[in-house]
Amino acid sequence: MKLFSKNINLNDIKIEDGLFAGYQDLVIKTVLPYMHDMLEDKVEGAEKSHAIENFRIAAGRTNGEFYGMVFQDSDVAKWIEACAYSLCVKPDKELEKTVDVVIEIIKEAQEEDGYLNTFFTVKEPQHKWQNLRECHELYCEGHMIEAAVAYYEATGKDVLLNVMRKMADHTYNVFVKHSEYEDLDVNGAIPGHPEVELALMRLYKVTGDKKYLELAKLFIDNRGNKDSYFEKETQRRGWNHWGDYPEDKEYTQNHKPVREQDVAVGHAVRAVYLYSGMADVAFSSNDEELFDACDTLFNDIANRQIYITGGIGQTSHGEAFSKDYDLPNDTVYAETCASIGLIFFANRMLNIKPCSKYADIMERALYNTVLGGMQLDGKKFFYVNPLEVNPGLSGKPGIYEHVLPVRPKWFGCACCPPNLARLITSLGNYVSSYNDDTITEHLFVGGSAKYNLAGNEVMIDTITDYPKSGNVKYIIKKSEKEFTLAVRIPGYTRNCDGTYAAKIKVNGKECDITKVMSDGYAYIKHDFKDGDTVLCEFKIEPKVVYANPFVRQDAGKVAIVRGPVTYCVESLDNENALLQTLRIKTSDTAFKESVGEGVLRGKIILDVSGYAAKADNELYSCKKPEFSEKTIRMIPYYAWGNRGENQMSVWISSRE
Repeated sequence: MKLFSKNINLNDIKIEDGLFAGYQDLVIKTVLPYMHDMLEDKVEGAEKSHAIENFRIAAGRTNGEFYGMVFQDSDVAKWIEACAYSLCVKPDKELEKTVDVVIEIIKEAQEEDGYLNTFFTVKEPQHKWQNLRECHELYCEGHMIEAAVAYYEATGKDVLLNVMRKMADHTYNVFVKHSEYEDLDVNGAIPGHPEVELALMRLYKVTGDKKYLELAKLFIDNRGNKDSYFEKETQRRGWNHWGDYPEDKEYTQNHKPVREQDVAVGHAVRAVYLYSGMADVAFSSNDEELFDACDTLFNDIANRQIYITGGIGQTSHGEAFSKDYDLPNDTVYAETCASIGLIFFANRMLNIKPCSKYADIMERALYNTVLGGMQLDGKKFFYVNPLEVNPGLSGKPGIYEHVLPVRPKWFGCACCPPNLARLITSLGNYVSSYNDDTITEHLFVGGSAKYNLAGNEVMIDTITDYPKSGNVKYIIKKSEKEFTLAVRIPGYTRNCDGTYAAKIKVNGKECDITKVMSDGYAYIKHDFKDGDTVLCEFKIEPKVVYANPFVRQDAGKVAIVRGPVTYCVESLDNENALLQTLRIKTSDTAFKESVGEGVLRGKIILDVSGYAAKADNELYSCKKPEFSEKTIRMIPYYAWGNRGENQMSVWISSRE
């Protein structure tokens, strides 16, 4: 299996457009220092982290007890990884020194044989590797491997890389050579929370050491075997960390061998992390069957189990996928990490086979759930991303308890904030990719990039204010040979008759995109010279969108999208009307665009033609409700919840 393209090196791309340059600046200046303070327990009124202190205790620098989740180490790892990417975006010697100090503590916490995990080193040293289902040693290892690779690639410093190679070698000895613990039966072992698989593949790519590929492949091939490793593991040890409960094989994606899985089930974050690792192994092992399984699982998510906001994981029970077309709006889970993991998965599939269905989903998740997971000031975060919030119910004990109406400062289980930070700082990896003769543009982000094609160094500037408008201009700054520029034609530009509301002009001359399109990309092969331009004109306008009739929760309702951005209604913009009394007009719908001010400064605001129902004091009546015309104001979904607690909804009832 040939890898079609690879991600651009972060040092070779600079994001300079207003939206994402602003977000990267926010993460670098505000979020990363804030997170370091959180990890050091310096933020008043926020949940305690203790994560760095756990490493100090494990290193013997201080005395104390382990505090936090069994996977608390991973918060530090993701922060380091995000810092590594930020150093590519904006070099900062002081930040680098801060990270180096933390890395030195981590190095000292590593045990002689390579083992690294503060929970077991400090709290339960006698139970190492005995509870893979619940205690997530491999998950923490995976995140620290990713941090190590990222920091090495950003700075050239290999201290953490060597630490994690030693840990990975130890893991290989435990699970492949069976040489570390004589009384430990690890035949058929799998991680309880997938992550180490994709991390091992990153370590394999940077070191070339094939045992890391072998270990990743082992964990993937062991999953779904007839005899459950987790059941045997529980019987051997006779105890559980979270209590006595039977294994839910679908929850852990352990119900079938991975090549036979065709429906996304179980814990959503674990699923997309697993699928990302599967895609990496599929390519590196030339495993067409494994790639086809990834494609089938992606299609199930994209066509039957994803929200219009790019959120996945419909139920709080297990933070999991539910059933096809079951998409509740007010009890949804849609964890921020799940959408981030979906982006990881889509990006890997794109590199193997460019297809707009992957990039369209990547874009939807990015512009909606991912951006919505963080307050606009960078100091508060959502774990759960609902499509409907009702004050007095949302966040209260019961079925809505997890659906918070405002973002908190931090979480006891704080996986989402650092995950979001590492995605935003590494966004350059997702914008475009390349091979020997083709540069493929997936996301439309302004800036400059350098590509080393085979014997041809190409430099391109991208000028755009996307998604405010759909004009994206590529200016060739340097090229010595002919190459192909492949540009995604966004799915939202496809008209109902199959035509596209999109144009591409090369040096001012329009080309017929239907003649150069393949799998949703337009391939422009040209002998580009310095100063040549490729102008993409994607028609971005508000649209009324209907859900599939199988989605019972959205029957009789519509949503509004504008390009890749989903919109929502907040009651404070609509005279504090109860949103269930509003109806969007679906015949000759009129839209008016304006630019937001204050907290919403620079955001495109929509006024939509609609109606408001008049309510009286009767609970039930044979009289039809009376309606009056009303303009309904809508804002980008990612910007909701920034002006205090109020009612919010993405889907609104419709009326002709």
